[in-house]
Amino acid sequence: MPPATRRDQTLVRIRLRHLQCFLAVAQQGNLRRAAQALAITQPAVTKTLNELEDMLGTPLFMRGRKGATLTPEAEVFMRHANASVDALTRAVDSVGGGPGEAPLRIGMLPTVAPSFMPQVLAAFAAQRPLAALRIHSGRNKQLLELLRSRELDAVIGRLSEPDVMVGLSFEHLYAEPLVIALRAGHPLAAKAYRGKPPLAALPAYPMLLPLAGTMIRQLADGFLASHGIAPRAGLVETLDVVLARALVLGGDALWFTPLGAAQPDLDSGAMLRLAASITPEEPVGLMLRIDTAPSATLQAWLGAVRSAAAAKRVVPAKLNRR
Repeated sequence: MPPATRRDQTLVRIRLRHLQCFLAVAQQGNLRRAAQALAITQPAVTKTLNELEDMLGTPLFMRGRKGATLTPEAEVFMRHANASVDALTRAVDSVGGGPGEAPLRIGMLPTVAPSFMPQVLAAFAAQRPLAALRIHSGRNKQLLELLRSRELDAVIGRLSEPDVMVGLSFEHLYAEPLVIALRAGHPLAAKAYRGKPPLAALPAYPMLLPLAGTMIRQLADGFLASHGIAPRAGLVETLDVVLARALVLGGDALWFTPLGAAQPDLDSGAMLRLAASITPEEPVGLMLRIDTAPSATLQAWLGAVRSAAAAKRVVPAKLNRR
């Protein structure tokens, strides 16, 4: 047997903890934040990095007051480290799927979940009945940042600016309009489906709008501006579907929302949709990291998402206009 080379000796000495620590510092750009993410002390992070740099025979980070930045050698090493950790994760997942498997971490916009999530969960449970899910809800940009930093495995949301989408893929699932929803007994309800919507009457009622800075808020603002409408009876900005439903069903608020968020209440008849067109429709998509192959559990989840999206795309238009 030939004598072990220095490379062979290095491969034997490198442990998973070295790679995880390196990737955490690379993603966080800071030893303190990396230590918090790994749930270890900062001295332990420093010690582990020093061990790895010693084994590789080269510095991996340039450390300064602004944090830790990758050296050119580390940029190359990171691609292979990512692949190694992902390969080990897939190997574990391939024999997992039981109660001890780590939860699948999914990000989803709160306005998307009500009409889409039940179908996805039903399809996923049929394939992986013992798998655990951890659903995170928040603003689109925040979810994408968590996805990029590997704190989420997938996100169902909306296409963002090019700089936010670096390193991420976007797969179109379906598109939905922004609608104006109101309770069935609202003073405007009798006029909601009689030809031209009563746009001149809208300022007399409180309005619920998406948070400023979101793409759906831009659509709402464009609609209001194009019709010369300015909120005068109160304005609440929120993406919280639970709060929005309570304000609509318990008062006279007008809810500017993606159709999916109001769809369950439209289907039950508790809410009506004002016959006003807010265009264009906003695409909803599936986002993943492009440098990571999905585990077996994530593949099952992706299949459930695509199946539910395909069914949603063929729903008759008249059902969506309730």
